[in-house]
Amino acid sequence: MQNKDNFTALMENFTLKLRDKKLDDSLTDELNLNYSFETETFKNIQMSCEKGIEEGWLCQNEHGGIKYGRVVNDINGYSVDVVVMTDIVGPHHAHPKGEIDLIMPIEGNAKFDKHAAGWVVYGPGSSHRPTVTDGTAIVLYLLPDGEIDFSRP
Repeated sequence: MQNKDNFTALMENFTLKLRDKKLDDSLTDELNLNYSFETETFKNIQMSCEKGIEEGWLCQNEHGGIKYGRVVNDINGYSVDVVVMTDIVGPHHAHPKGEIDLIMPIEGNAKFDKHAAGWVVYGPGSSHRPTVTDGTAIVLYLLPDGEIDFSRP
């Protein structure tokens, strides 16, 4: 059975693997090699996210067609947020310390910022308008120290 405590324990274990890692393209490659969509780790995270959304303790907020929610404020130096997006462009934001995203397509051939199922890492100082195309995806993102700066319109 999955619940918020199980999810938090799963994230605690996973974020320990990120200790002292530089947020850059080499981390993207490492995560996709070691924790691809075919691995037990990926499948456990996706199953936990889907169950949390179904049970209502995950992605309990909605704005502009995006379901979202911060699940954990600080676990091993990262916040954990989860969003559900369907063919949408989200609000522009910057990552002062970077961002690690896990893309989990659940309908169609959904891509997040042109990336299929798997991991993408944005380095410190990067920014984007998160975009899902070709279906629906759950995206889990880890923010060092929970830092994210949404642009003002």
